Formats: sequence, structure tokens, C-alpha cells
Amino acid sequence: MAKFNELNIAAPIMKALERMGFEEATPIQTETIPLAKAGNDVIGQAQTGTGKTAAFGIPMIERIDTKLRKVQGLVVAPTRELAIQVAEEINRIARFVGIRALAIYGGQHMDRQIRALKDGPQIVVATPGRLLDHMRRRTIRTDQVRVAVLDEADEMLNMGFIDDIRDILKGIPEERQTLLFSATMPKEIRDIATTLMKQPKEVKIKAKEMTVENIDQYFIEIPEKFKFDTLNNHVDIHSPELAIVFARTKKRVDEITEGLQARGYRAEGIHGDLTQGKRMSVLNKFKNGRVDVLVATDVAARGLDISGVTHVYNFDIPQDPESYVHRIGRTGRAGKTGEAISFVTPREMAHLHLIEKTTKSKMKRLAPPTIQDARRGQQQLTIERIQKTIDKRDLTTYQEAAKDLLEDHDSVTVIAAAISLLTKERRDTPVRISSVAPVSVKKALHSKGKGGHRSKNKRFYGGRNRKGNFQKRRKRD
Repeated sequence: MAKFNELNIAAPIMKALERMGFEEATPIQTETIPLAKAGNDVIGQAQTGTGKTAAFGIPMIERIDTKLRKVQGLVVAPTRELAIQVAEEINRIARFVGIRALAIYGGQHMDRQIRALKDGPQIVVATPGRLLDHMRRRTIRTDQVRVAVLDEADEMLNMGFIDDIRDILKGIPEERQTLLFSATMPKEIRDIATTLMKQPKEVKIKAKEMTVENIDQYFIEIPEKFKFDTLNNHVDIHSPELAIVFARTKKRVDEITEGLQARGYRAEGIHGDLTQGKRMSVLNKFKNGRVDVLVATDVAARGLDISGVTHVYNFDIPQDPESYVHRIGRTGRAGKTGEAISFVTPREMAHLHLIEKTTKSKMKRLAPPTIQDARRGQQQLTIERIQKTIDKRDLTTYQEAAKDLLEDHDSVTVIAAAISLLTKERRDTPVRISSVAPVSVKKALHSKGKGGHRSKNKRFYGGRNRKGNFQKRRKRD
């Protein structure tokens, strides 16, 4: 794999990548970026979680005229969640370039989207049905589009969007560059590559055998609102030497970090918004043992080289199995064993089973530890410290004082007082963590649907009626 600074990337983009903590390019990025920068159409075959967004986002951003406030880059994504995620990452990569990406998807008011489009975003990331609606209304004009990207094309095929994709590509200037990404290559996707792309170069990244060794894996099924106290209880019982807690968003990282600090833990957080100097300061504290718990997003933790991590907590279960393997791989290094504990809400259990299946590993169920368990755990740690002191130190100079105490109190009361004095009592500061939506099972990872088959899981994707319009999304219960 190459370093990003070896791929001849423009300086403002490199600055953003460094701020995001990216140094080493993934295989799909290493192969795709040079081909796309040279103007080739590209077919990339790679699994979710391999870094596809930067693979197409970096060359796309470089091709855009920053002075022209018209849509020049178009990304088509199967779901609103992915559209939002891709737009956010492109905006992070383009933060020093003066380019803006906008997510457009069904279920959002058309008037609001039209107003946002009038602000002149140069990149639009859209779901197929809503994009076609805008193209037909001419509220998205495609005459200036230089680069078109189809992301997770096989997922769009499974959801019945194949004809929409063809219509979208036919409505974009022929001299465009087309980049297509798909985990699998069914016939219908191959046909698009043959008929609507120009001599595409192929990049095929073999799915890694995702296995995890030397790591004991556990999960705790727990409602969202009890996660934070459960984390506190587990940390109190096991007193990890070094622990990393993974959260899904920057806001969650900040809230968890502040909550842990308020409860008396030595915790720090890192995410993509921190300056490089602040990131390095936090990591140095962690490596030097001045911080016991590091709270991080996936982006911030990418490329971290920290030894001695004994526990990894997935406060939020990751979206894809590769991220799970990457996260828990922070522990169990250099022949040592580590523990990975994932907090899973009841609605995320199907996603947990998908991760188990993909990684070929079984997680053991743990009962949520209680506050009483935590107190016993802290007391046990104190008892162990006392025992070590008895074994290792000459206590002669303290024996006279001990005898004096025992003249006035029985031995059990004296020892109980010593345990009480030495046991770390957790502060009962109230902490509130914002809730996030549960992770949904990604149909693309386990569907064997044929072309033209729409997703049965419309609660996550939204469906379209016979006229091709998006139906109103059902609310989550």
C-alpha cells in the first residue's frame, strides 16, 4: 500500500487528509486514484469499508472548477444513509479546496432541496429516484457534469434501481468520466460497464480473510440509554490498563469523554475535527499512561499504533465487518491476549450475527454488569493491592500503629476501613449521551436477490410506488 503523499495529490487535499488522520492509502485507493486522475473510466470491485469514498472523491475533487458554481460531480448511492455519509466525507476531504457536496435523497422536502441546490454545490450525492426527479424538473442540471460515480452498484441493482441508473447516465454528457464501484459484478452491472463506460480500467480488491486471533470477543445486549452506565460498570470491574472506546459520531465521542471525566476516569477523546497537535497530545498521554481510556471515531483511530491496549469497547457497533476487525485489532497484539466488548441494542442483533458470520468468529454473551458488580470489582482490586503489599513490602514500621488500632477496634472493622479508604469510589454525576439510530443490516452484504428485485426492508431504504415516486418513509418504532 502507498502513502497518500506518494499519489501526487493536490496540496489542499493532502492537508485535509492529514487533518483526518489518513496517512496510508487502502488498496482500492492506491490503485484507483492514479487511474482516475489520468482520466480513465474505472470499475472498482471492493467490499464495503475499504475506503471507496476517498478513492473516487479525491480525483473527482481535483477535476472540479472551483470558480464554477454548478454541478460538476455526481455520485449515485443506494440509500439516504450512504448518500449522507459520502457527502460528509467528500466535504471533509474538500474542506481546504472551496468545493461543497450536497446530499439529495427521498423522504426530504423537495422545496428544501431545491433551495439548497440554488446555493451552487459542485458535487451532488443522491439516491437514484430523487436524482431522476430533479433531473426531470431541471432543478439539477447535468450539462456541466465531468465525473459520475455509481457507488455500491450491486446494491442498487438489488433494490430495483437498474433502469434508473441507465436513465441517469444517459442524461449526463458523454464526455464525462465514469467510476463504478460494486462488491460483486452481476451481468446487469457488467452490461452498464460495457455500454455506458469508455474502455474502463478494472481494479479488483480481493476480500481479505477477516479473522481475529488472541482476542476474546464478547457482546452485551443493552438498550441505548443504559450503555454509558454499563461501560462504567465494566471498566470498574476489569480496570483495564489501556482501553479504547469506539463511538459512531464526533458528538458521541465528546459526550462520552466528558461523561467519563465527570465520573472521575482519566479519559480523552479524538476525532477528525481535532487539530493534528491536539491529536498527538492526546495520543502521547495515552501511550505514556496518563490516560486510561481513549474514546475515538473510526476515522480518528485509523492508523493508530498503540501497544498495550487491553480492552476495546464498541460503544456503537460498526456498520460493516471490516471496521469491526479494524477496531478490535487495536488489542491482542504482540502475542498478548485482549478483550473486545460490543454493546448491541436489541434491534442490532441481526447485524451482530452478520459480523460473526463474516469474521468467522463467535462472540460470547455477557450479562450487563450492575453497579453492585462494579463496587465489588473495585473492592476486589483494592484487596489485591493490599495482598501485593503484604507479599512485597517490609511492614515493620507500620506494625506499631496497627497494634494501636486493634486495641480500640476489631480486626474486621480496621480492614474494612482500609479497603474503604483505598477503593476508588465512582462519582454519581448524571450523564446524558445523545441517542443514535440503530445500525441496520446491509442487504448488499448478504442478499442473493436477482436484478429487478426491490428491497423488502423498506423501513430502512424507503420504497417507490408504481409511478416511480418515493413513498413516505415509515417512522422507526
